[in-house]
Amino acid sequence: MNVTDPIADMLTRIRNASLARHRELTLPSSRIKRDIARILVEEGFIESYATSQDGVQELLTIQLKYVEGRTPVVSGLKRISKPGLRVYARKTEIPRVLGGLGTAILSTSHGIMTGQSARKLNLGGEVLCYVW
Repeated sequence: MNVTDPIADMLTRIRNASLARHRELTLPSSRIKRDIARILVEEGFIESYATSQDGVQELLTIQLKYVEGRTPVVSGLKRISKPGLRVYARKTEIPRVLGGLGTAILSTSHGIMTGQSARKLNLGGEVLCYVW
């Protein structure tokens, strides 16, 4: 299956799986998807992630996290920079998501990181998505 925006596909799969109360989901893996999953684990939005081989294809398995086993920890995901319209932020313009309750994920010259980390390192970059 050919996907034009793999990051948006990943975010949609996470959103749909959490709303359907699935414990885990599996999707095709890439370096940027693994980095986003790593940030989601560090920020406490998902339980864990792992990669595995399925023949030639590398797969990313994400364990979702729920509050008291019922309410998904991820209440919202929004893709900001799209293939048709890239969105960049300077180091002084990095957005705060829900007044600091959410996380902005950026692609910087030092790799994929949260908006808070980019602010500390005085880095700007492409705003990939918001998670809250």
